[in-house]
Amino acid sequence: MLGWLFLLGAFPSVAQIFKPVKVDAHLEKTSDTEGVITLSVWIDKGWHIYARDVKSPIIPTSIRFNDSIPEYELDGELQVLTQPKRKFDDVFQMEVSYWTERAIFKQHVKHLSREKAFSITLGFQYQSCNDKSCLPPSETVIQLPQNGFVQKDQPIAAKENPLLIPNLDLKNPVSKDCVQPVVAKHTSHWGFFILGFLGGLLALLTPCVFPMIPLTVSFFTKYDKDHKHGVRHAIWYGFFILLIYLLLSLPFHLMQRIDPEILNRISTSVGLNLFFFVIFVFFALSLFGYYELRLPGSLADKADSASHIKGMVGIFFMALTLAIVSFSCTGPILGSLLAGSLSSDGDAWQLTAGMGGFGSALALPFTLFALFPNLLQSLPKSGSWLNAVKVVLGFIELALALKFLSNADLVAHWGVLPREVFIGLWMLIAILSTLYLFGKIAFPLDPPKPEISTARAALGVVFLTLAAYLSLGLWDNPYRNLGLISGFPPPSFYSVYQQKSQCPLGISCFTDFDAGMAHAKEIGKPVMLDFTGWACVNCRRMEENVWRKPAIFKRLHDDYVLISLYVDDREELPTDAQFSFKAQDGTIKRVRTLGEKWAKFETENFQNNSQPWYVLLSPTGQLLTHPVGYTPNAADYKRFLDCGLQAYQNLK
Repeated sequence: MLGWLFLLGAFPSVAQIFKPVKVDAHLEKTSDTEGVITLSVWIDKGWHIYARDVKSPIIPTSIRFNDSIPEYELDGELQVLTQPKRKFDDVFQMEVSYWTERAIFKQHVKHLSREKAFSITLGFQYQSCNDKSCLPPSETVIQLPQNGFVQKDQPIAAKENPLLIPNLDLKNPVSKDCVQPVVAKHTSHWGFFILGFLGGLLALLTPCVFPMIPLTVSFFTKYDKDHKHGVRHAIWYGFFILLIYLLLSLPFHLMQRIDPEILNRISTSVGLNLFFFVIFVFFALSLFGYYELRLPGSLADKADSASHIKGMVGIFFMALTLAIVSFSCTGPILGSLLAGSLSSDGDAWQLTAGMGGFGSALALPFTLFALFPNLLQSLPKSGSWLNAVKVVLGFIELALALKFLSNADLVAHWGVLPREVFIGLWMLIAILSTLYLFGKIAFPLDPPKPEISTARAALGVVFLTLAAYLSLGLWDNPYRNLGLISGFPPPSFYSVYQQKSQCPLGISCFTDFDAGMAHAKEIGKPVMLDFTGWACVNCRRMEENVWRKPAIFKRLHDDYVLISLYVDDREELPTDAQFSFKAQDGTIKRVRTLGEKWAKFETENFQNNSQPWYVLLSPTGQLLTHPVGYTPNAADYKRFLDCGLQAYQNLK
């Protein structure tokens, strides 16, 4: 954790650009069919870069070659001619290897073509640090023509940024005085705090946490020096519980500062979504009672031993022990919070807010009952109802697991989980939950004849009602949209009843910026850029709850040219269409997929990386009015569209 804290606070806050590392490379032919690439790195005094064998969270140096070109191949391993230094790092608490001043690498290549001109491209990725700070990871891309010409620190792409819109002026839209809608870019941080708080309350009702409340409070109120002293320690205990869960979100702030698009890539990664799907099924089976999920026992033993230290340190380790031993129940809830917070339209602060809410709910009873110990008598006794809470959470975990499988399916365009199949599976989970709550099915830790209390029966009716509601999404009817859960199922156009499309609500749209702009010039209509994502929940909510309104649908269908750009599309660009460019912040960016292209297009032009994001342009690329994000109020969104139309008429 100390390492993460160091890196998180390491980036300089002063607006200054450091370039302590310079890279040069050249290709020398040793025969008609062989050559050697020499890569030289110069490092300013006081700075260093880490070697290739360092471990997380340190970022190692790496060298990548475009070895897919058939005109040459790598011959042997990369040779490191400058041996790195080694030392024990007090911050990271481990041995680290690093280079200072100079580093030289060599790579032999063979079968160089004499008939066809080509270039060898290498990418040198590194992170530079001094004794006070670390800079964000950088990549220097160097192109080596096969004739041996040396080119220093030049990106592959043209000098000018190919993604910039020439006539765009964000500060001076055509319309400055028309009514602007109220913009809510994404779910507020308070919303995630509340969700985390509710998750913490659920965790309190699990058998891993609930029985510990009276035991822990009794310890502080009975075995301390006096009541006031015990109350003060209990308050510190609750504070440390909150602090521990807040600290868990710190690494994600580091990742976001390194690259503002990284949370987008995390939340829309096919592999990561499949991983979350498997993990959530694993969590669900654990909650069902088929096995117990726990952290290593040695970790809990060490934390428990440290908790006997007197003073604040001991209290902190008591809180840490609670977090560790309750992981089998809190882990699935925290996993849900993590995956839900790191969405394509969110940021790391959402996760911090959610963790803060979770830690607050978990800490509240320990502090509250320490202040008012008589309230302990009002707590219900532990029993089989605690296990029932766990099983219901297991069904919820299964439903969330399907959401991650759906994200992967949408982004990869597999077509295995269309909207109706997804809704049908959620409906099945709701029915199974109902049967369980009414005692018709049981799991390993349930008693032979569970007592069906009034609360348990009422919850069963809720799940049965949910199943009936979900059934409306399986056939054509006025309520098929399922507005209460809009955004969670796949979009309505990803259906078994119609051909797969990327255009919401059947509106004719373009998925390429240049093609859409060319069409807008031809027919003389303004453009709405719709920065969206396959896995974007708020994008689906806008399409299904706002765009569907007749007045708004008419404007999008008749008055604008709609260009929907999916920032999470993992389709590989053709080799000759992949490129690198120098971004406005001076870093080298690489574009390999369609989604990367549109994500960087949005960031470079509009200084925004959240979705949905709506931009109104003239056919020549002039900004008509200020862009907006998630705007759930249909009247506000209609004013936004009308404002753009009026601005376009004024421009004409």
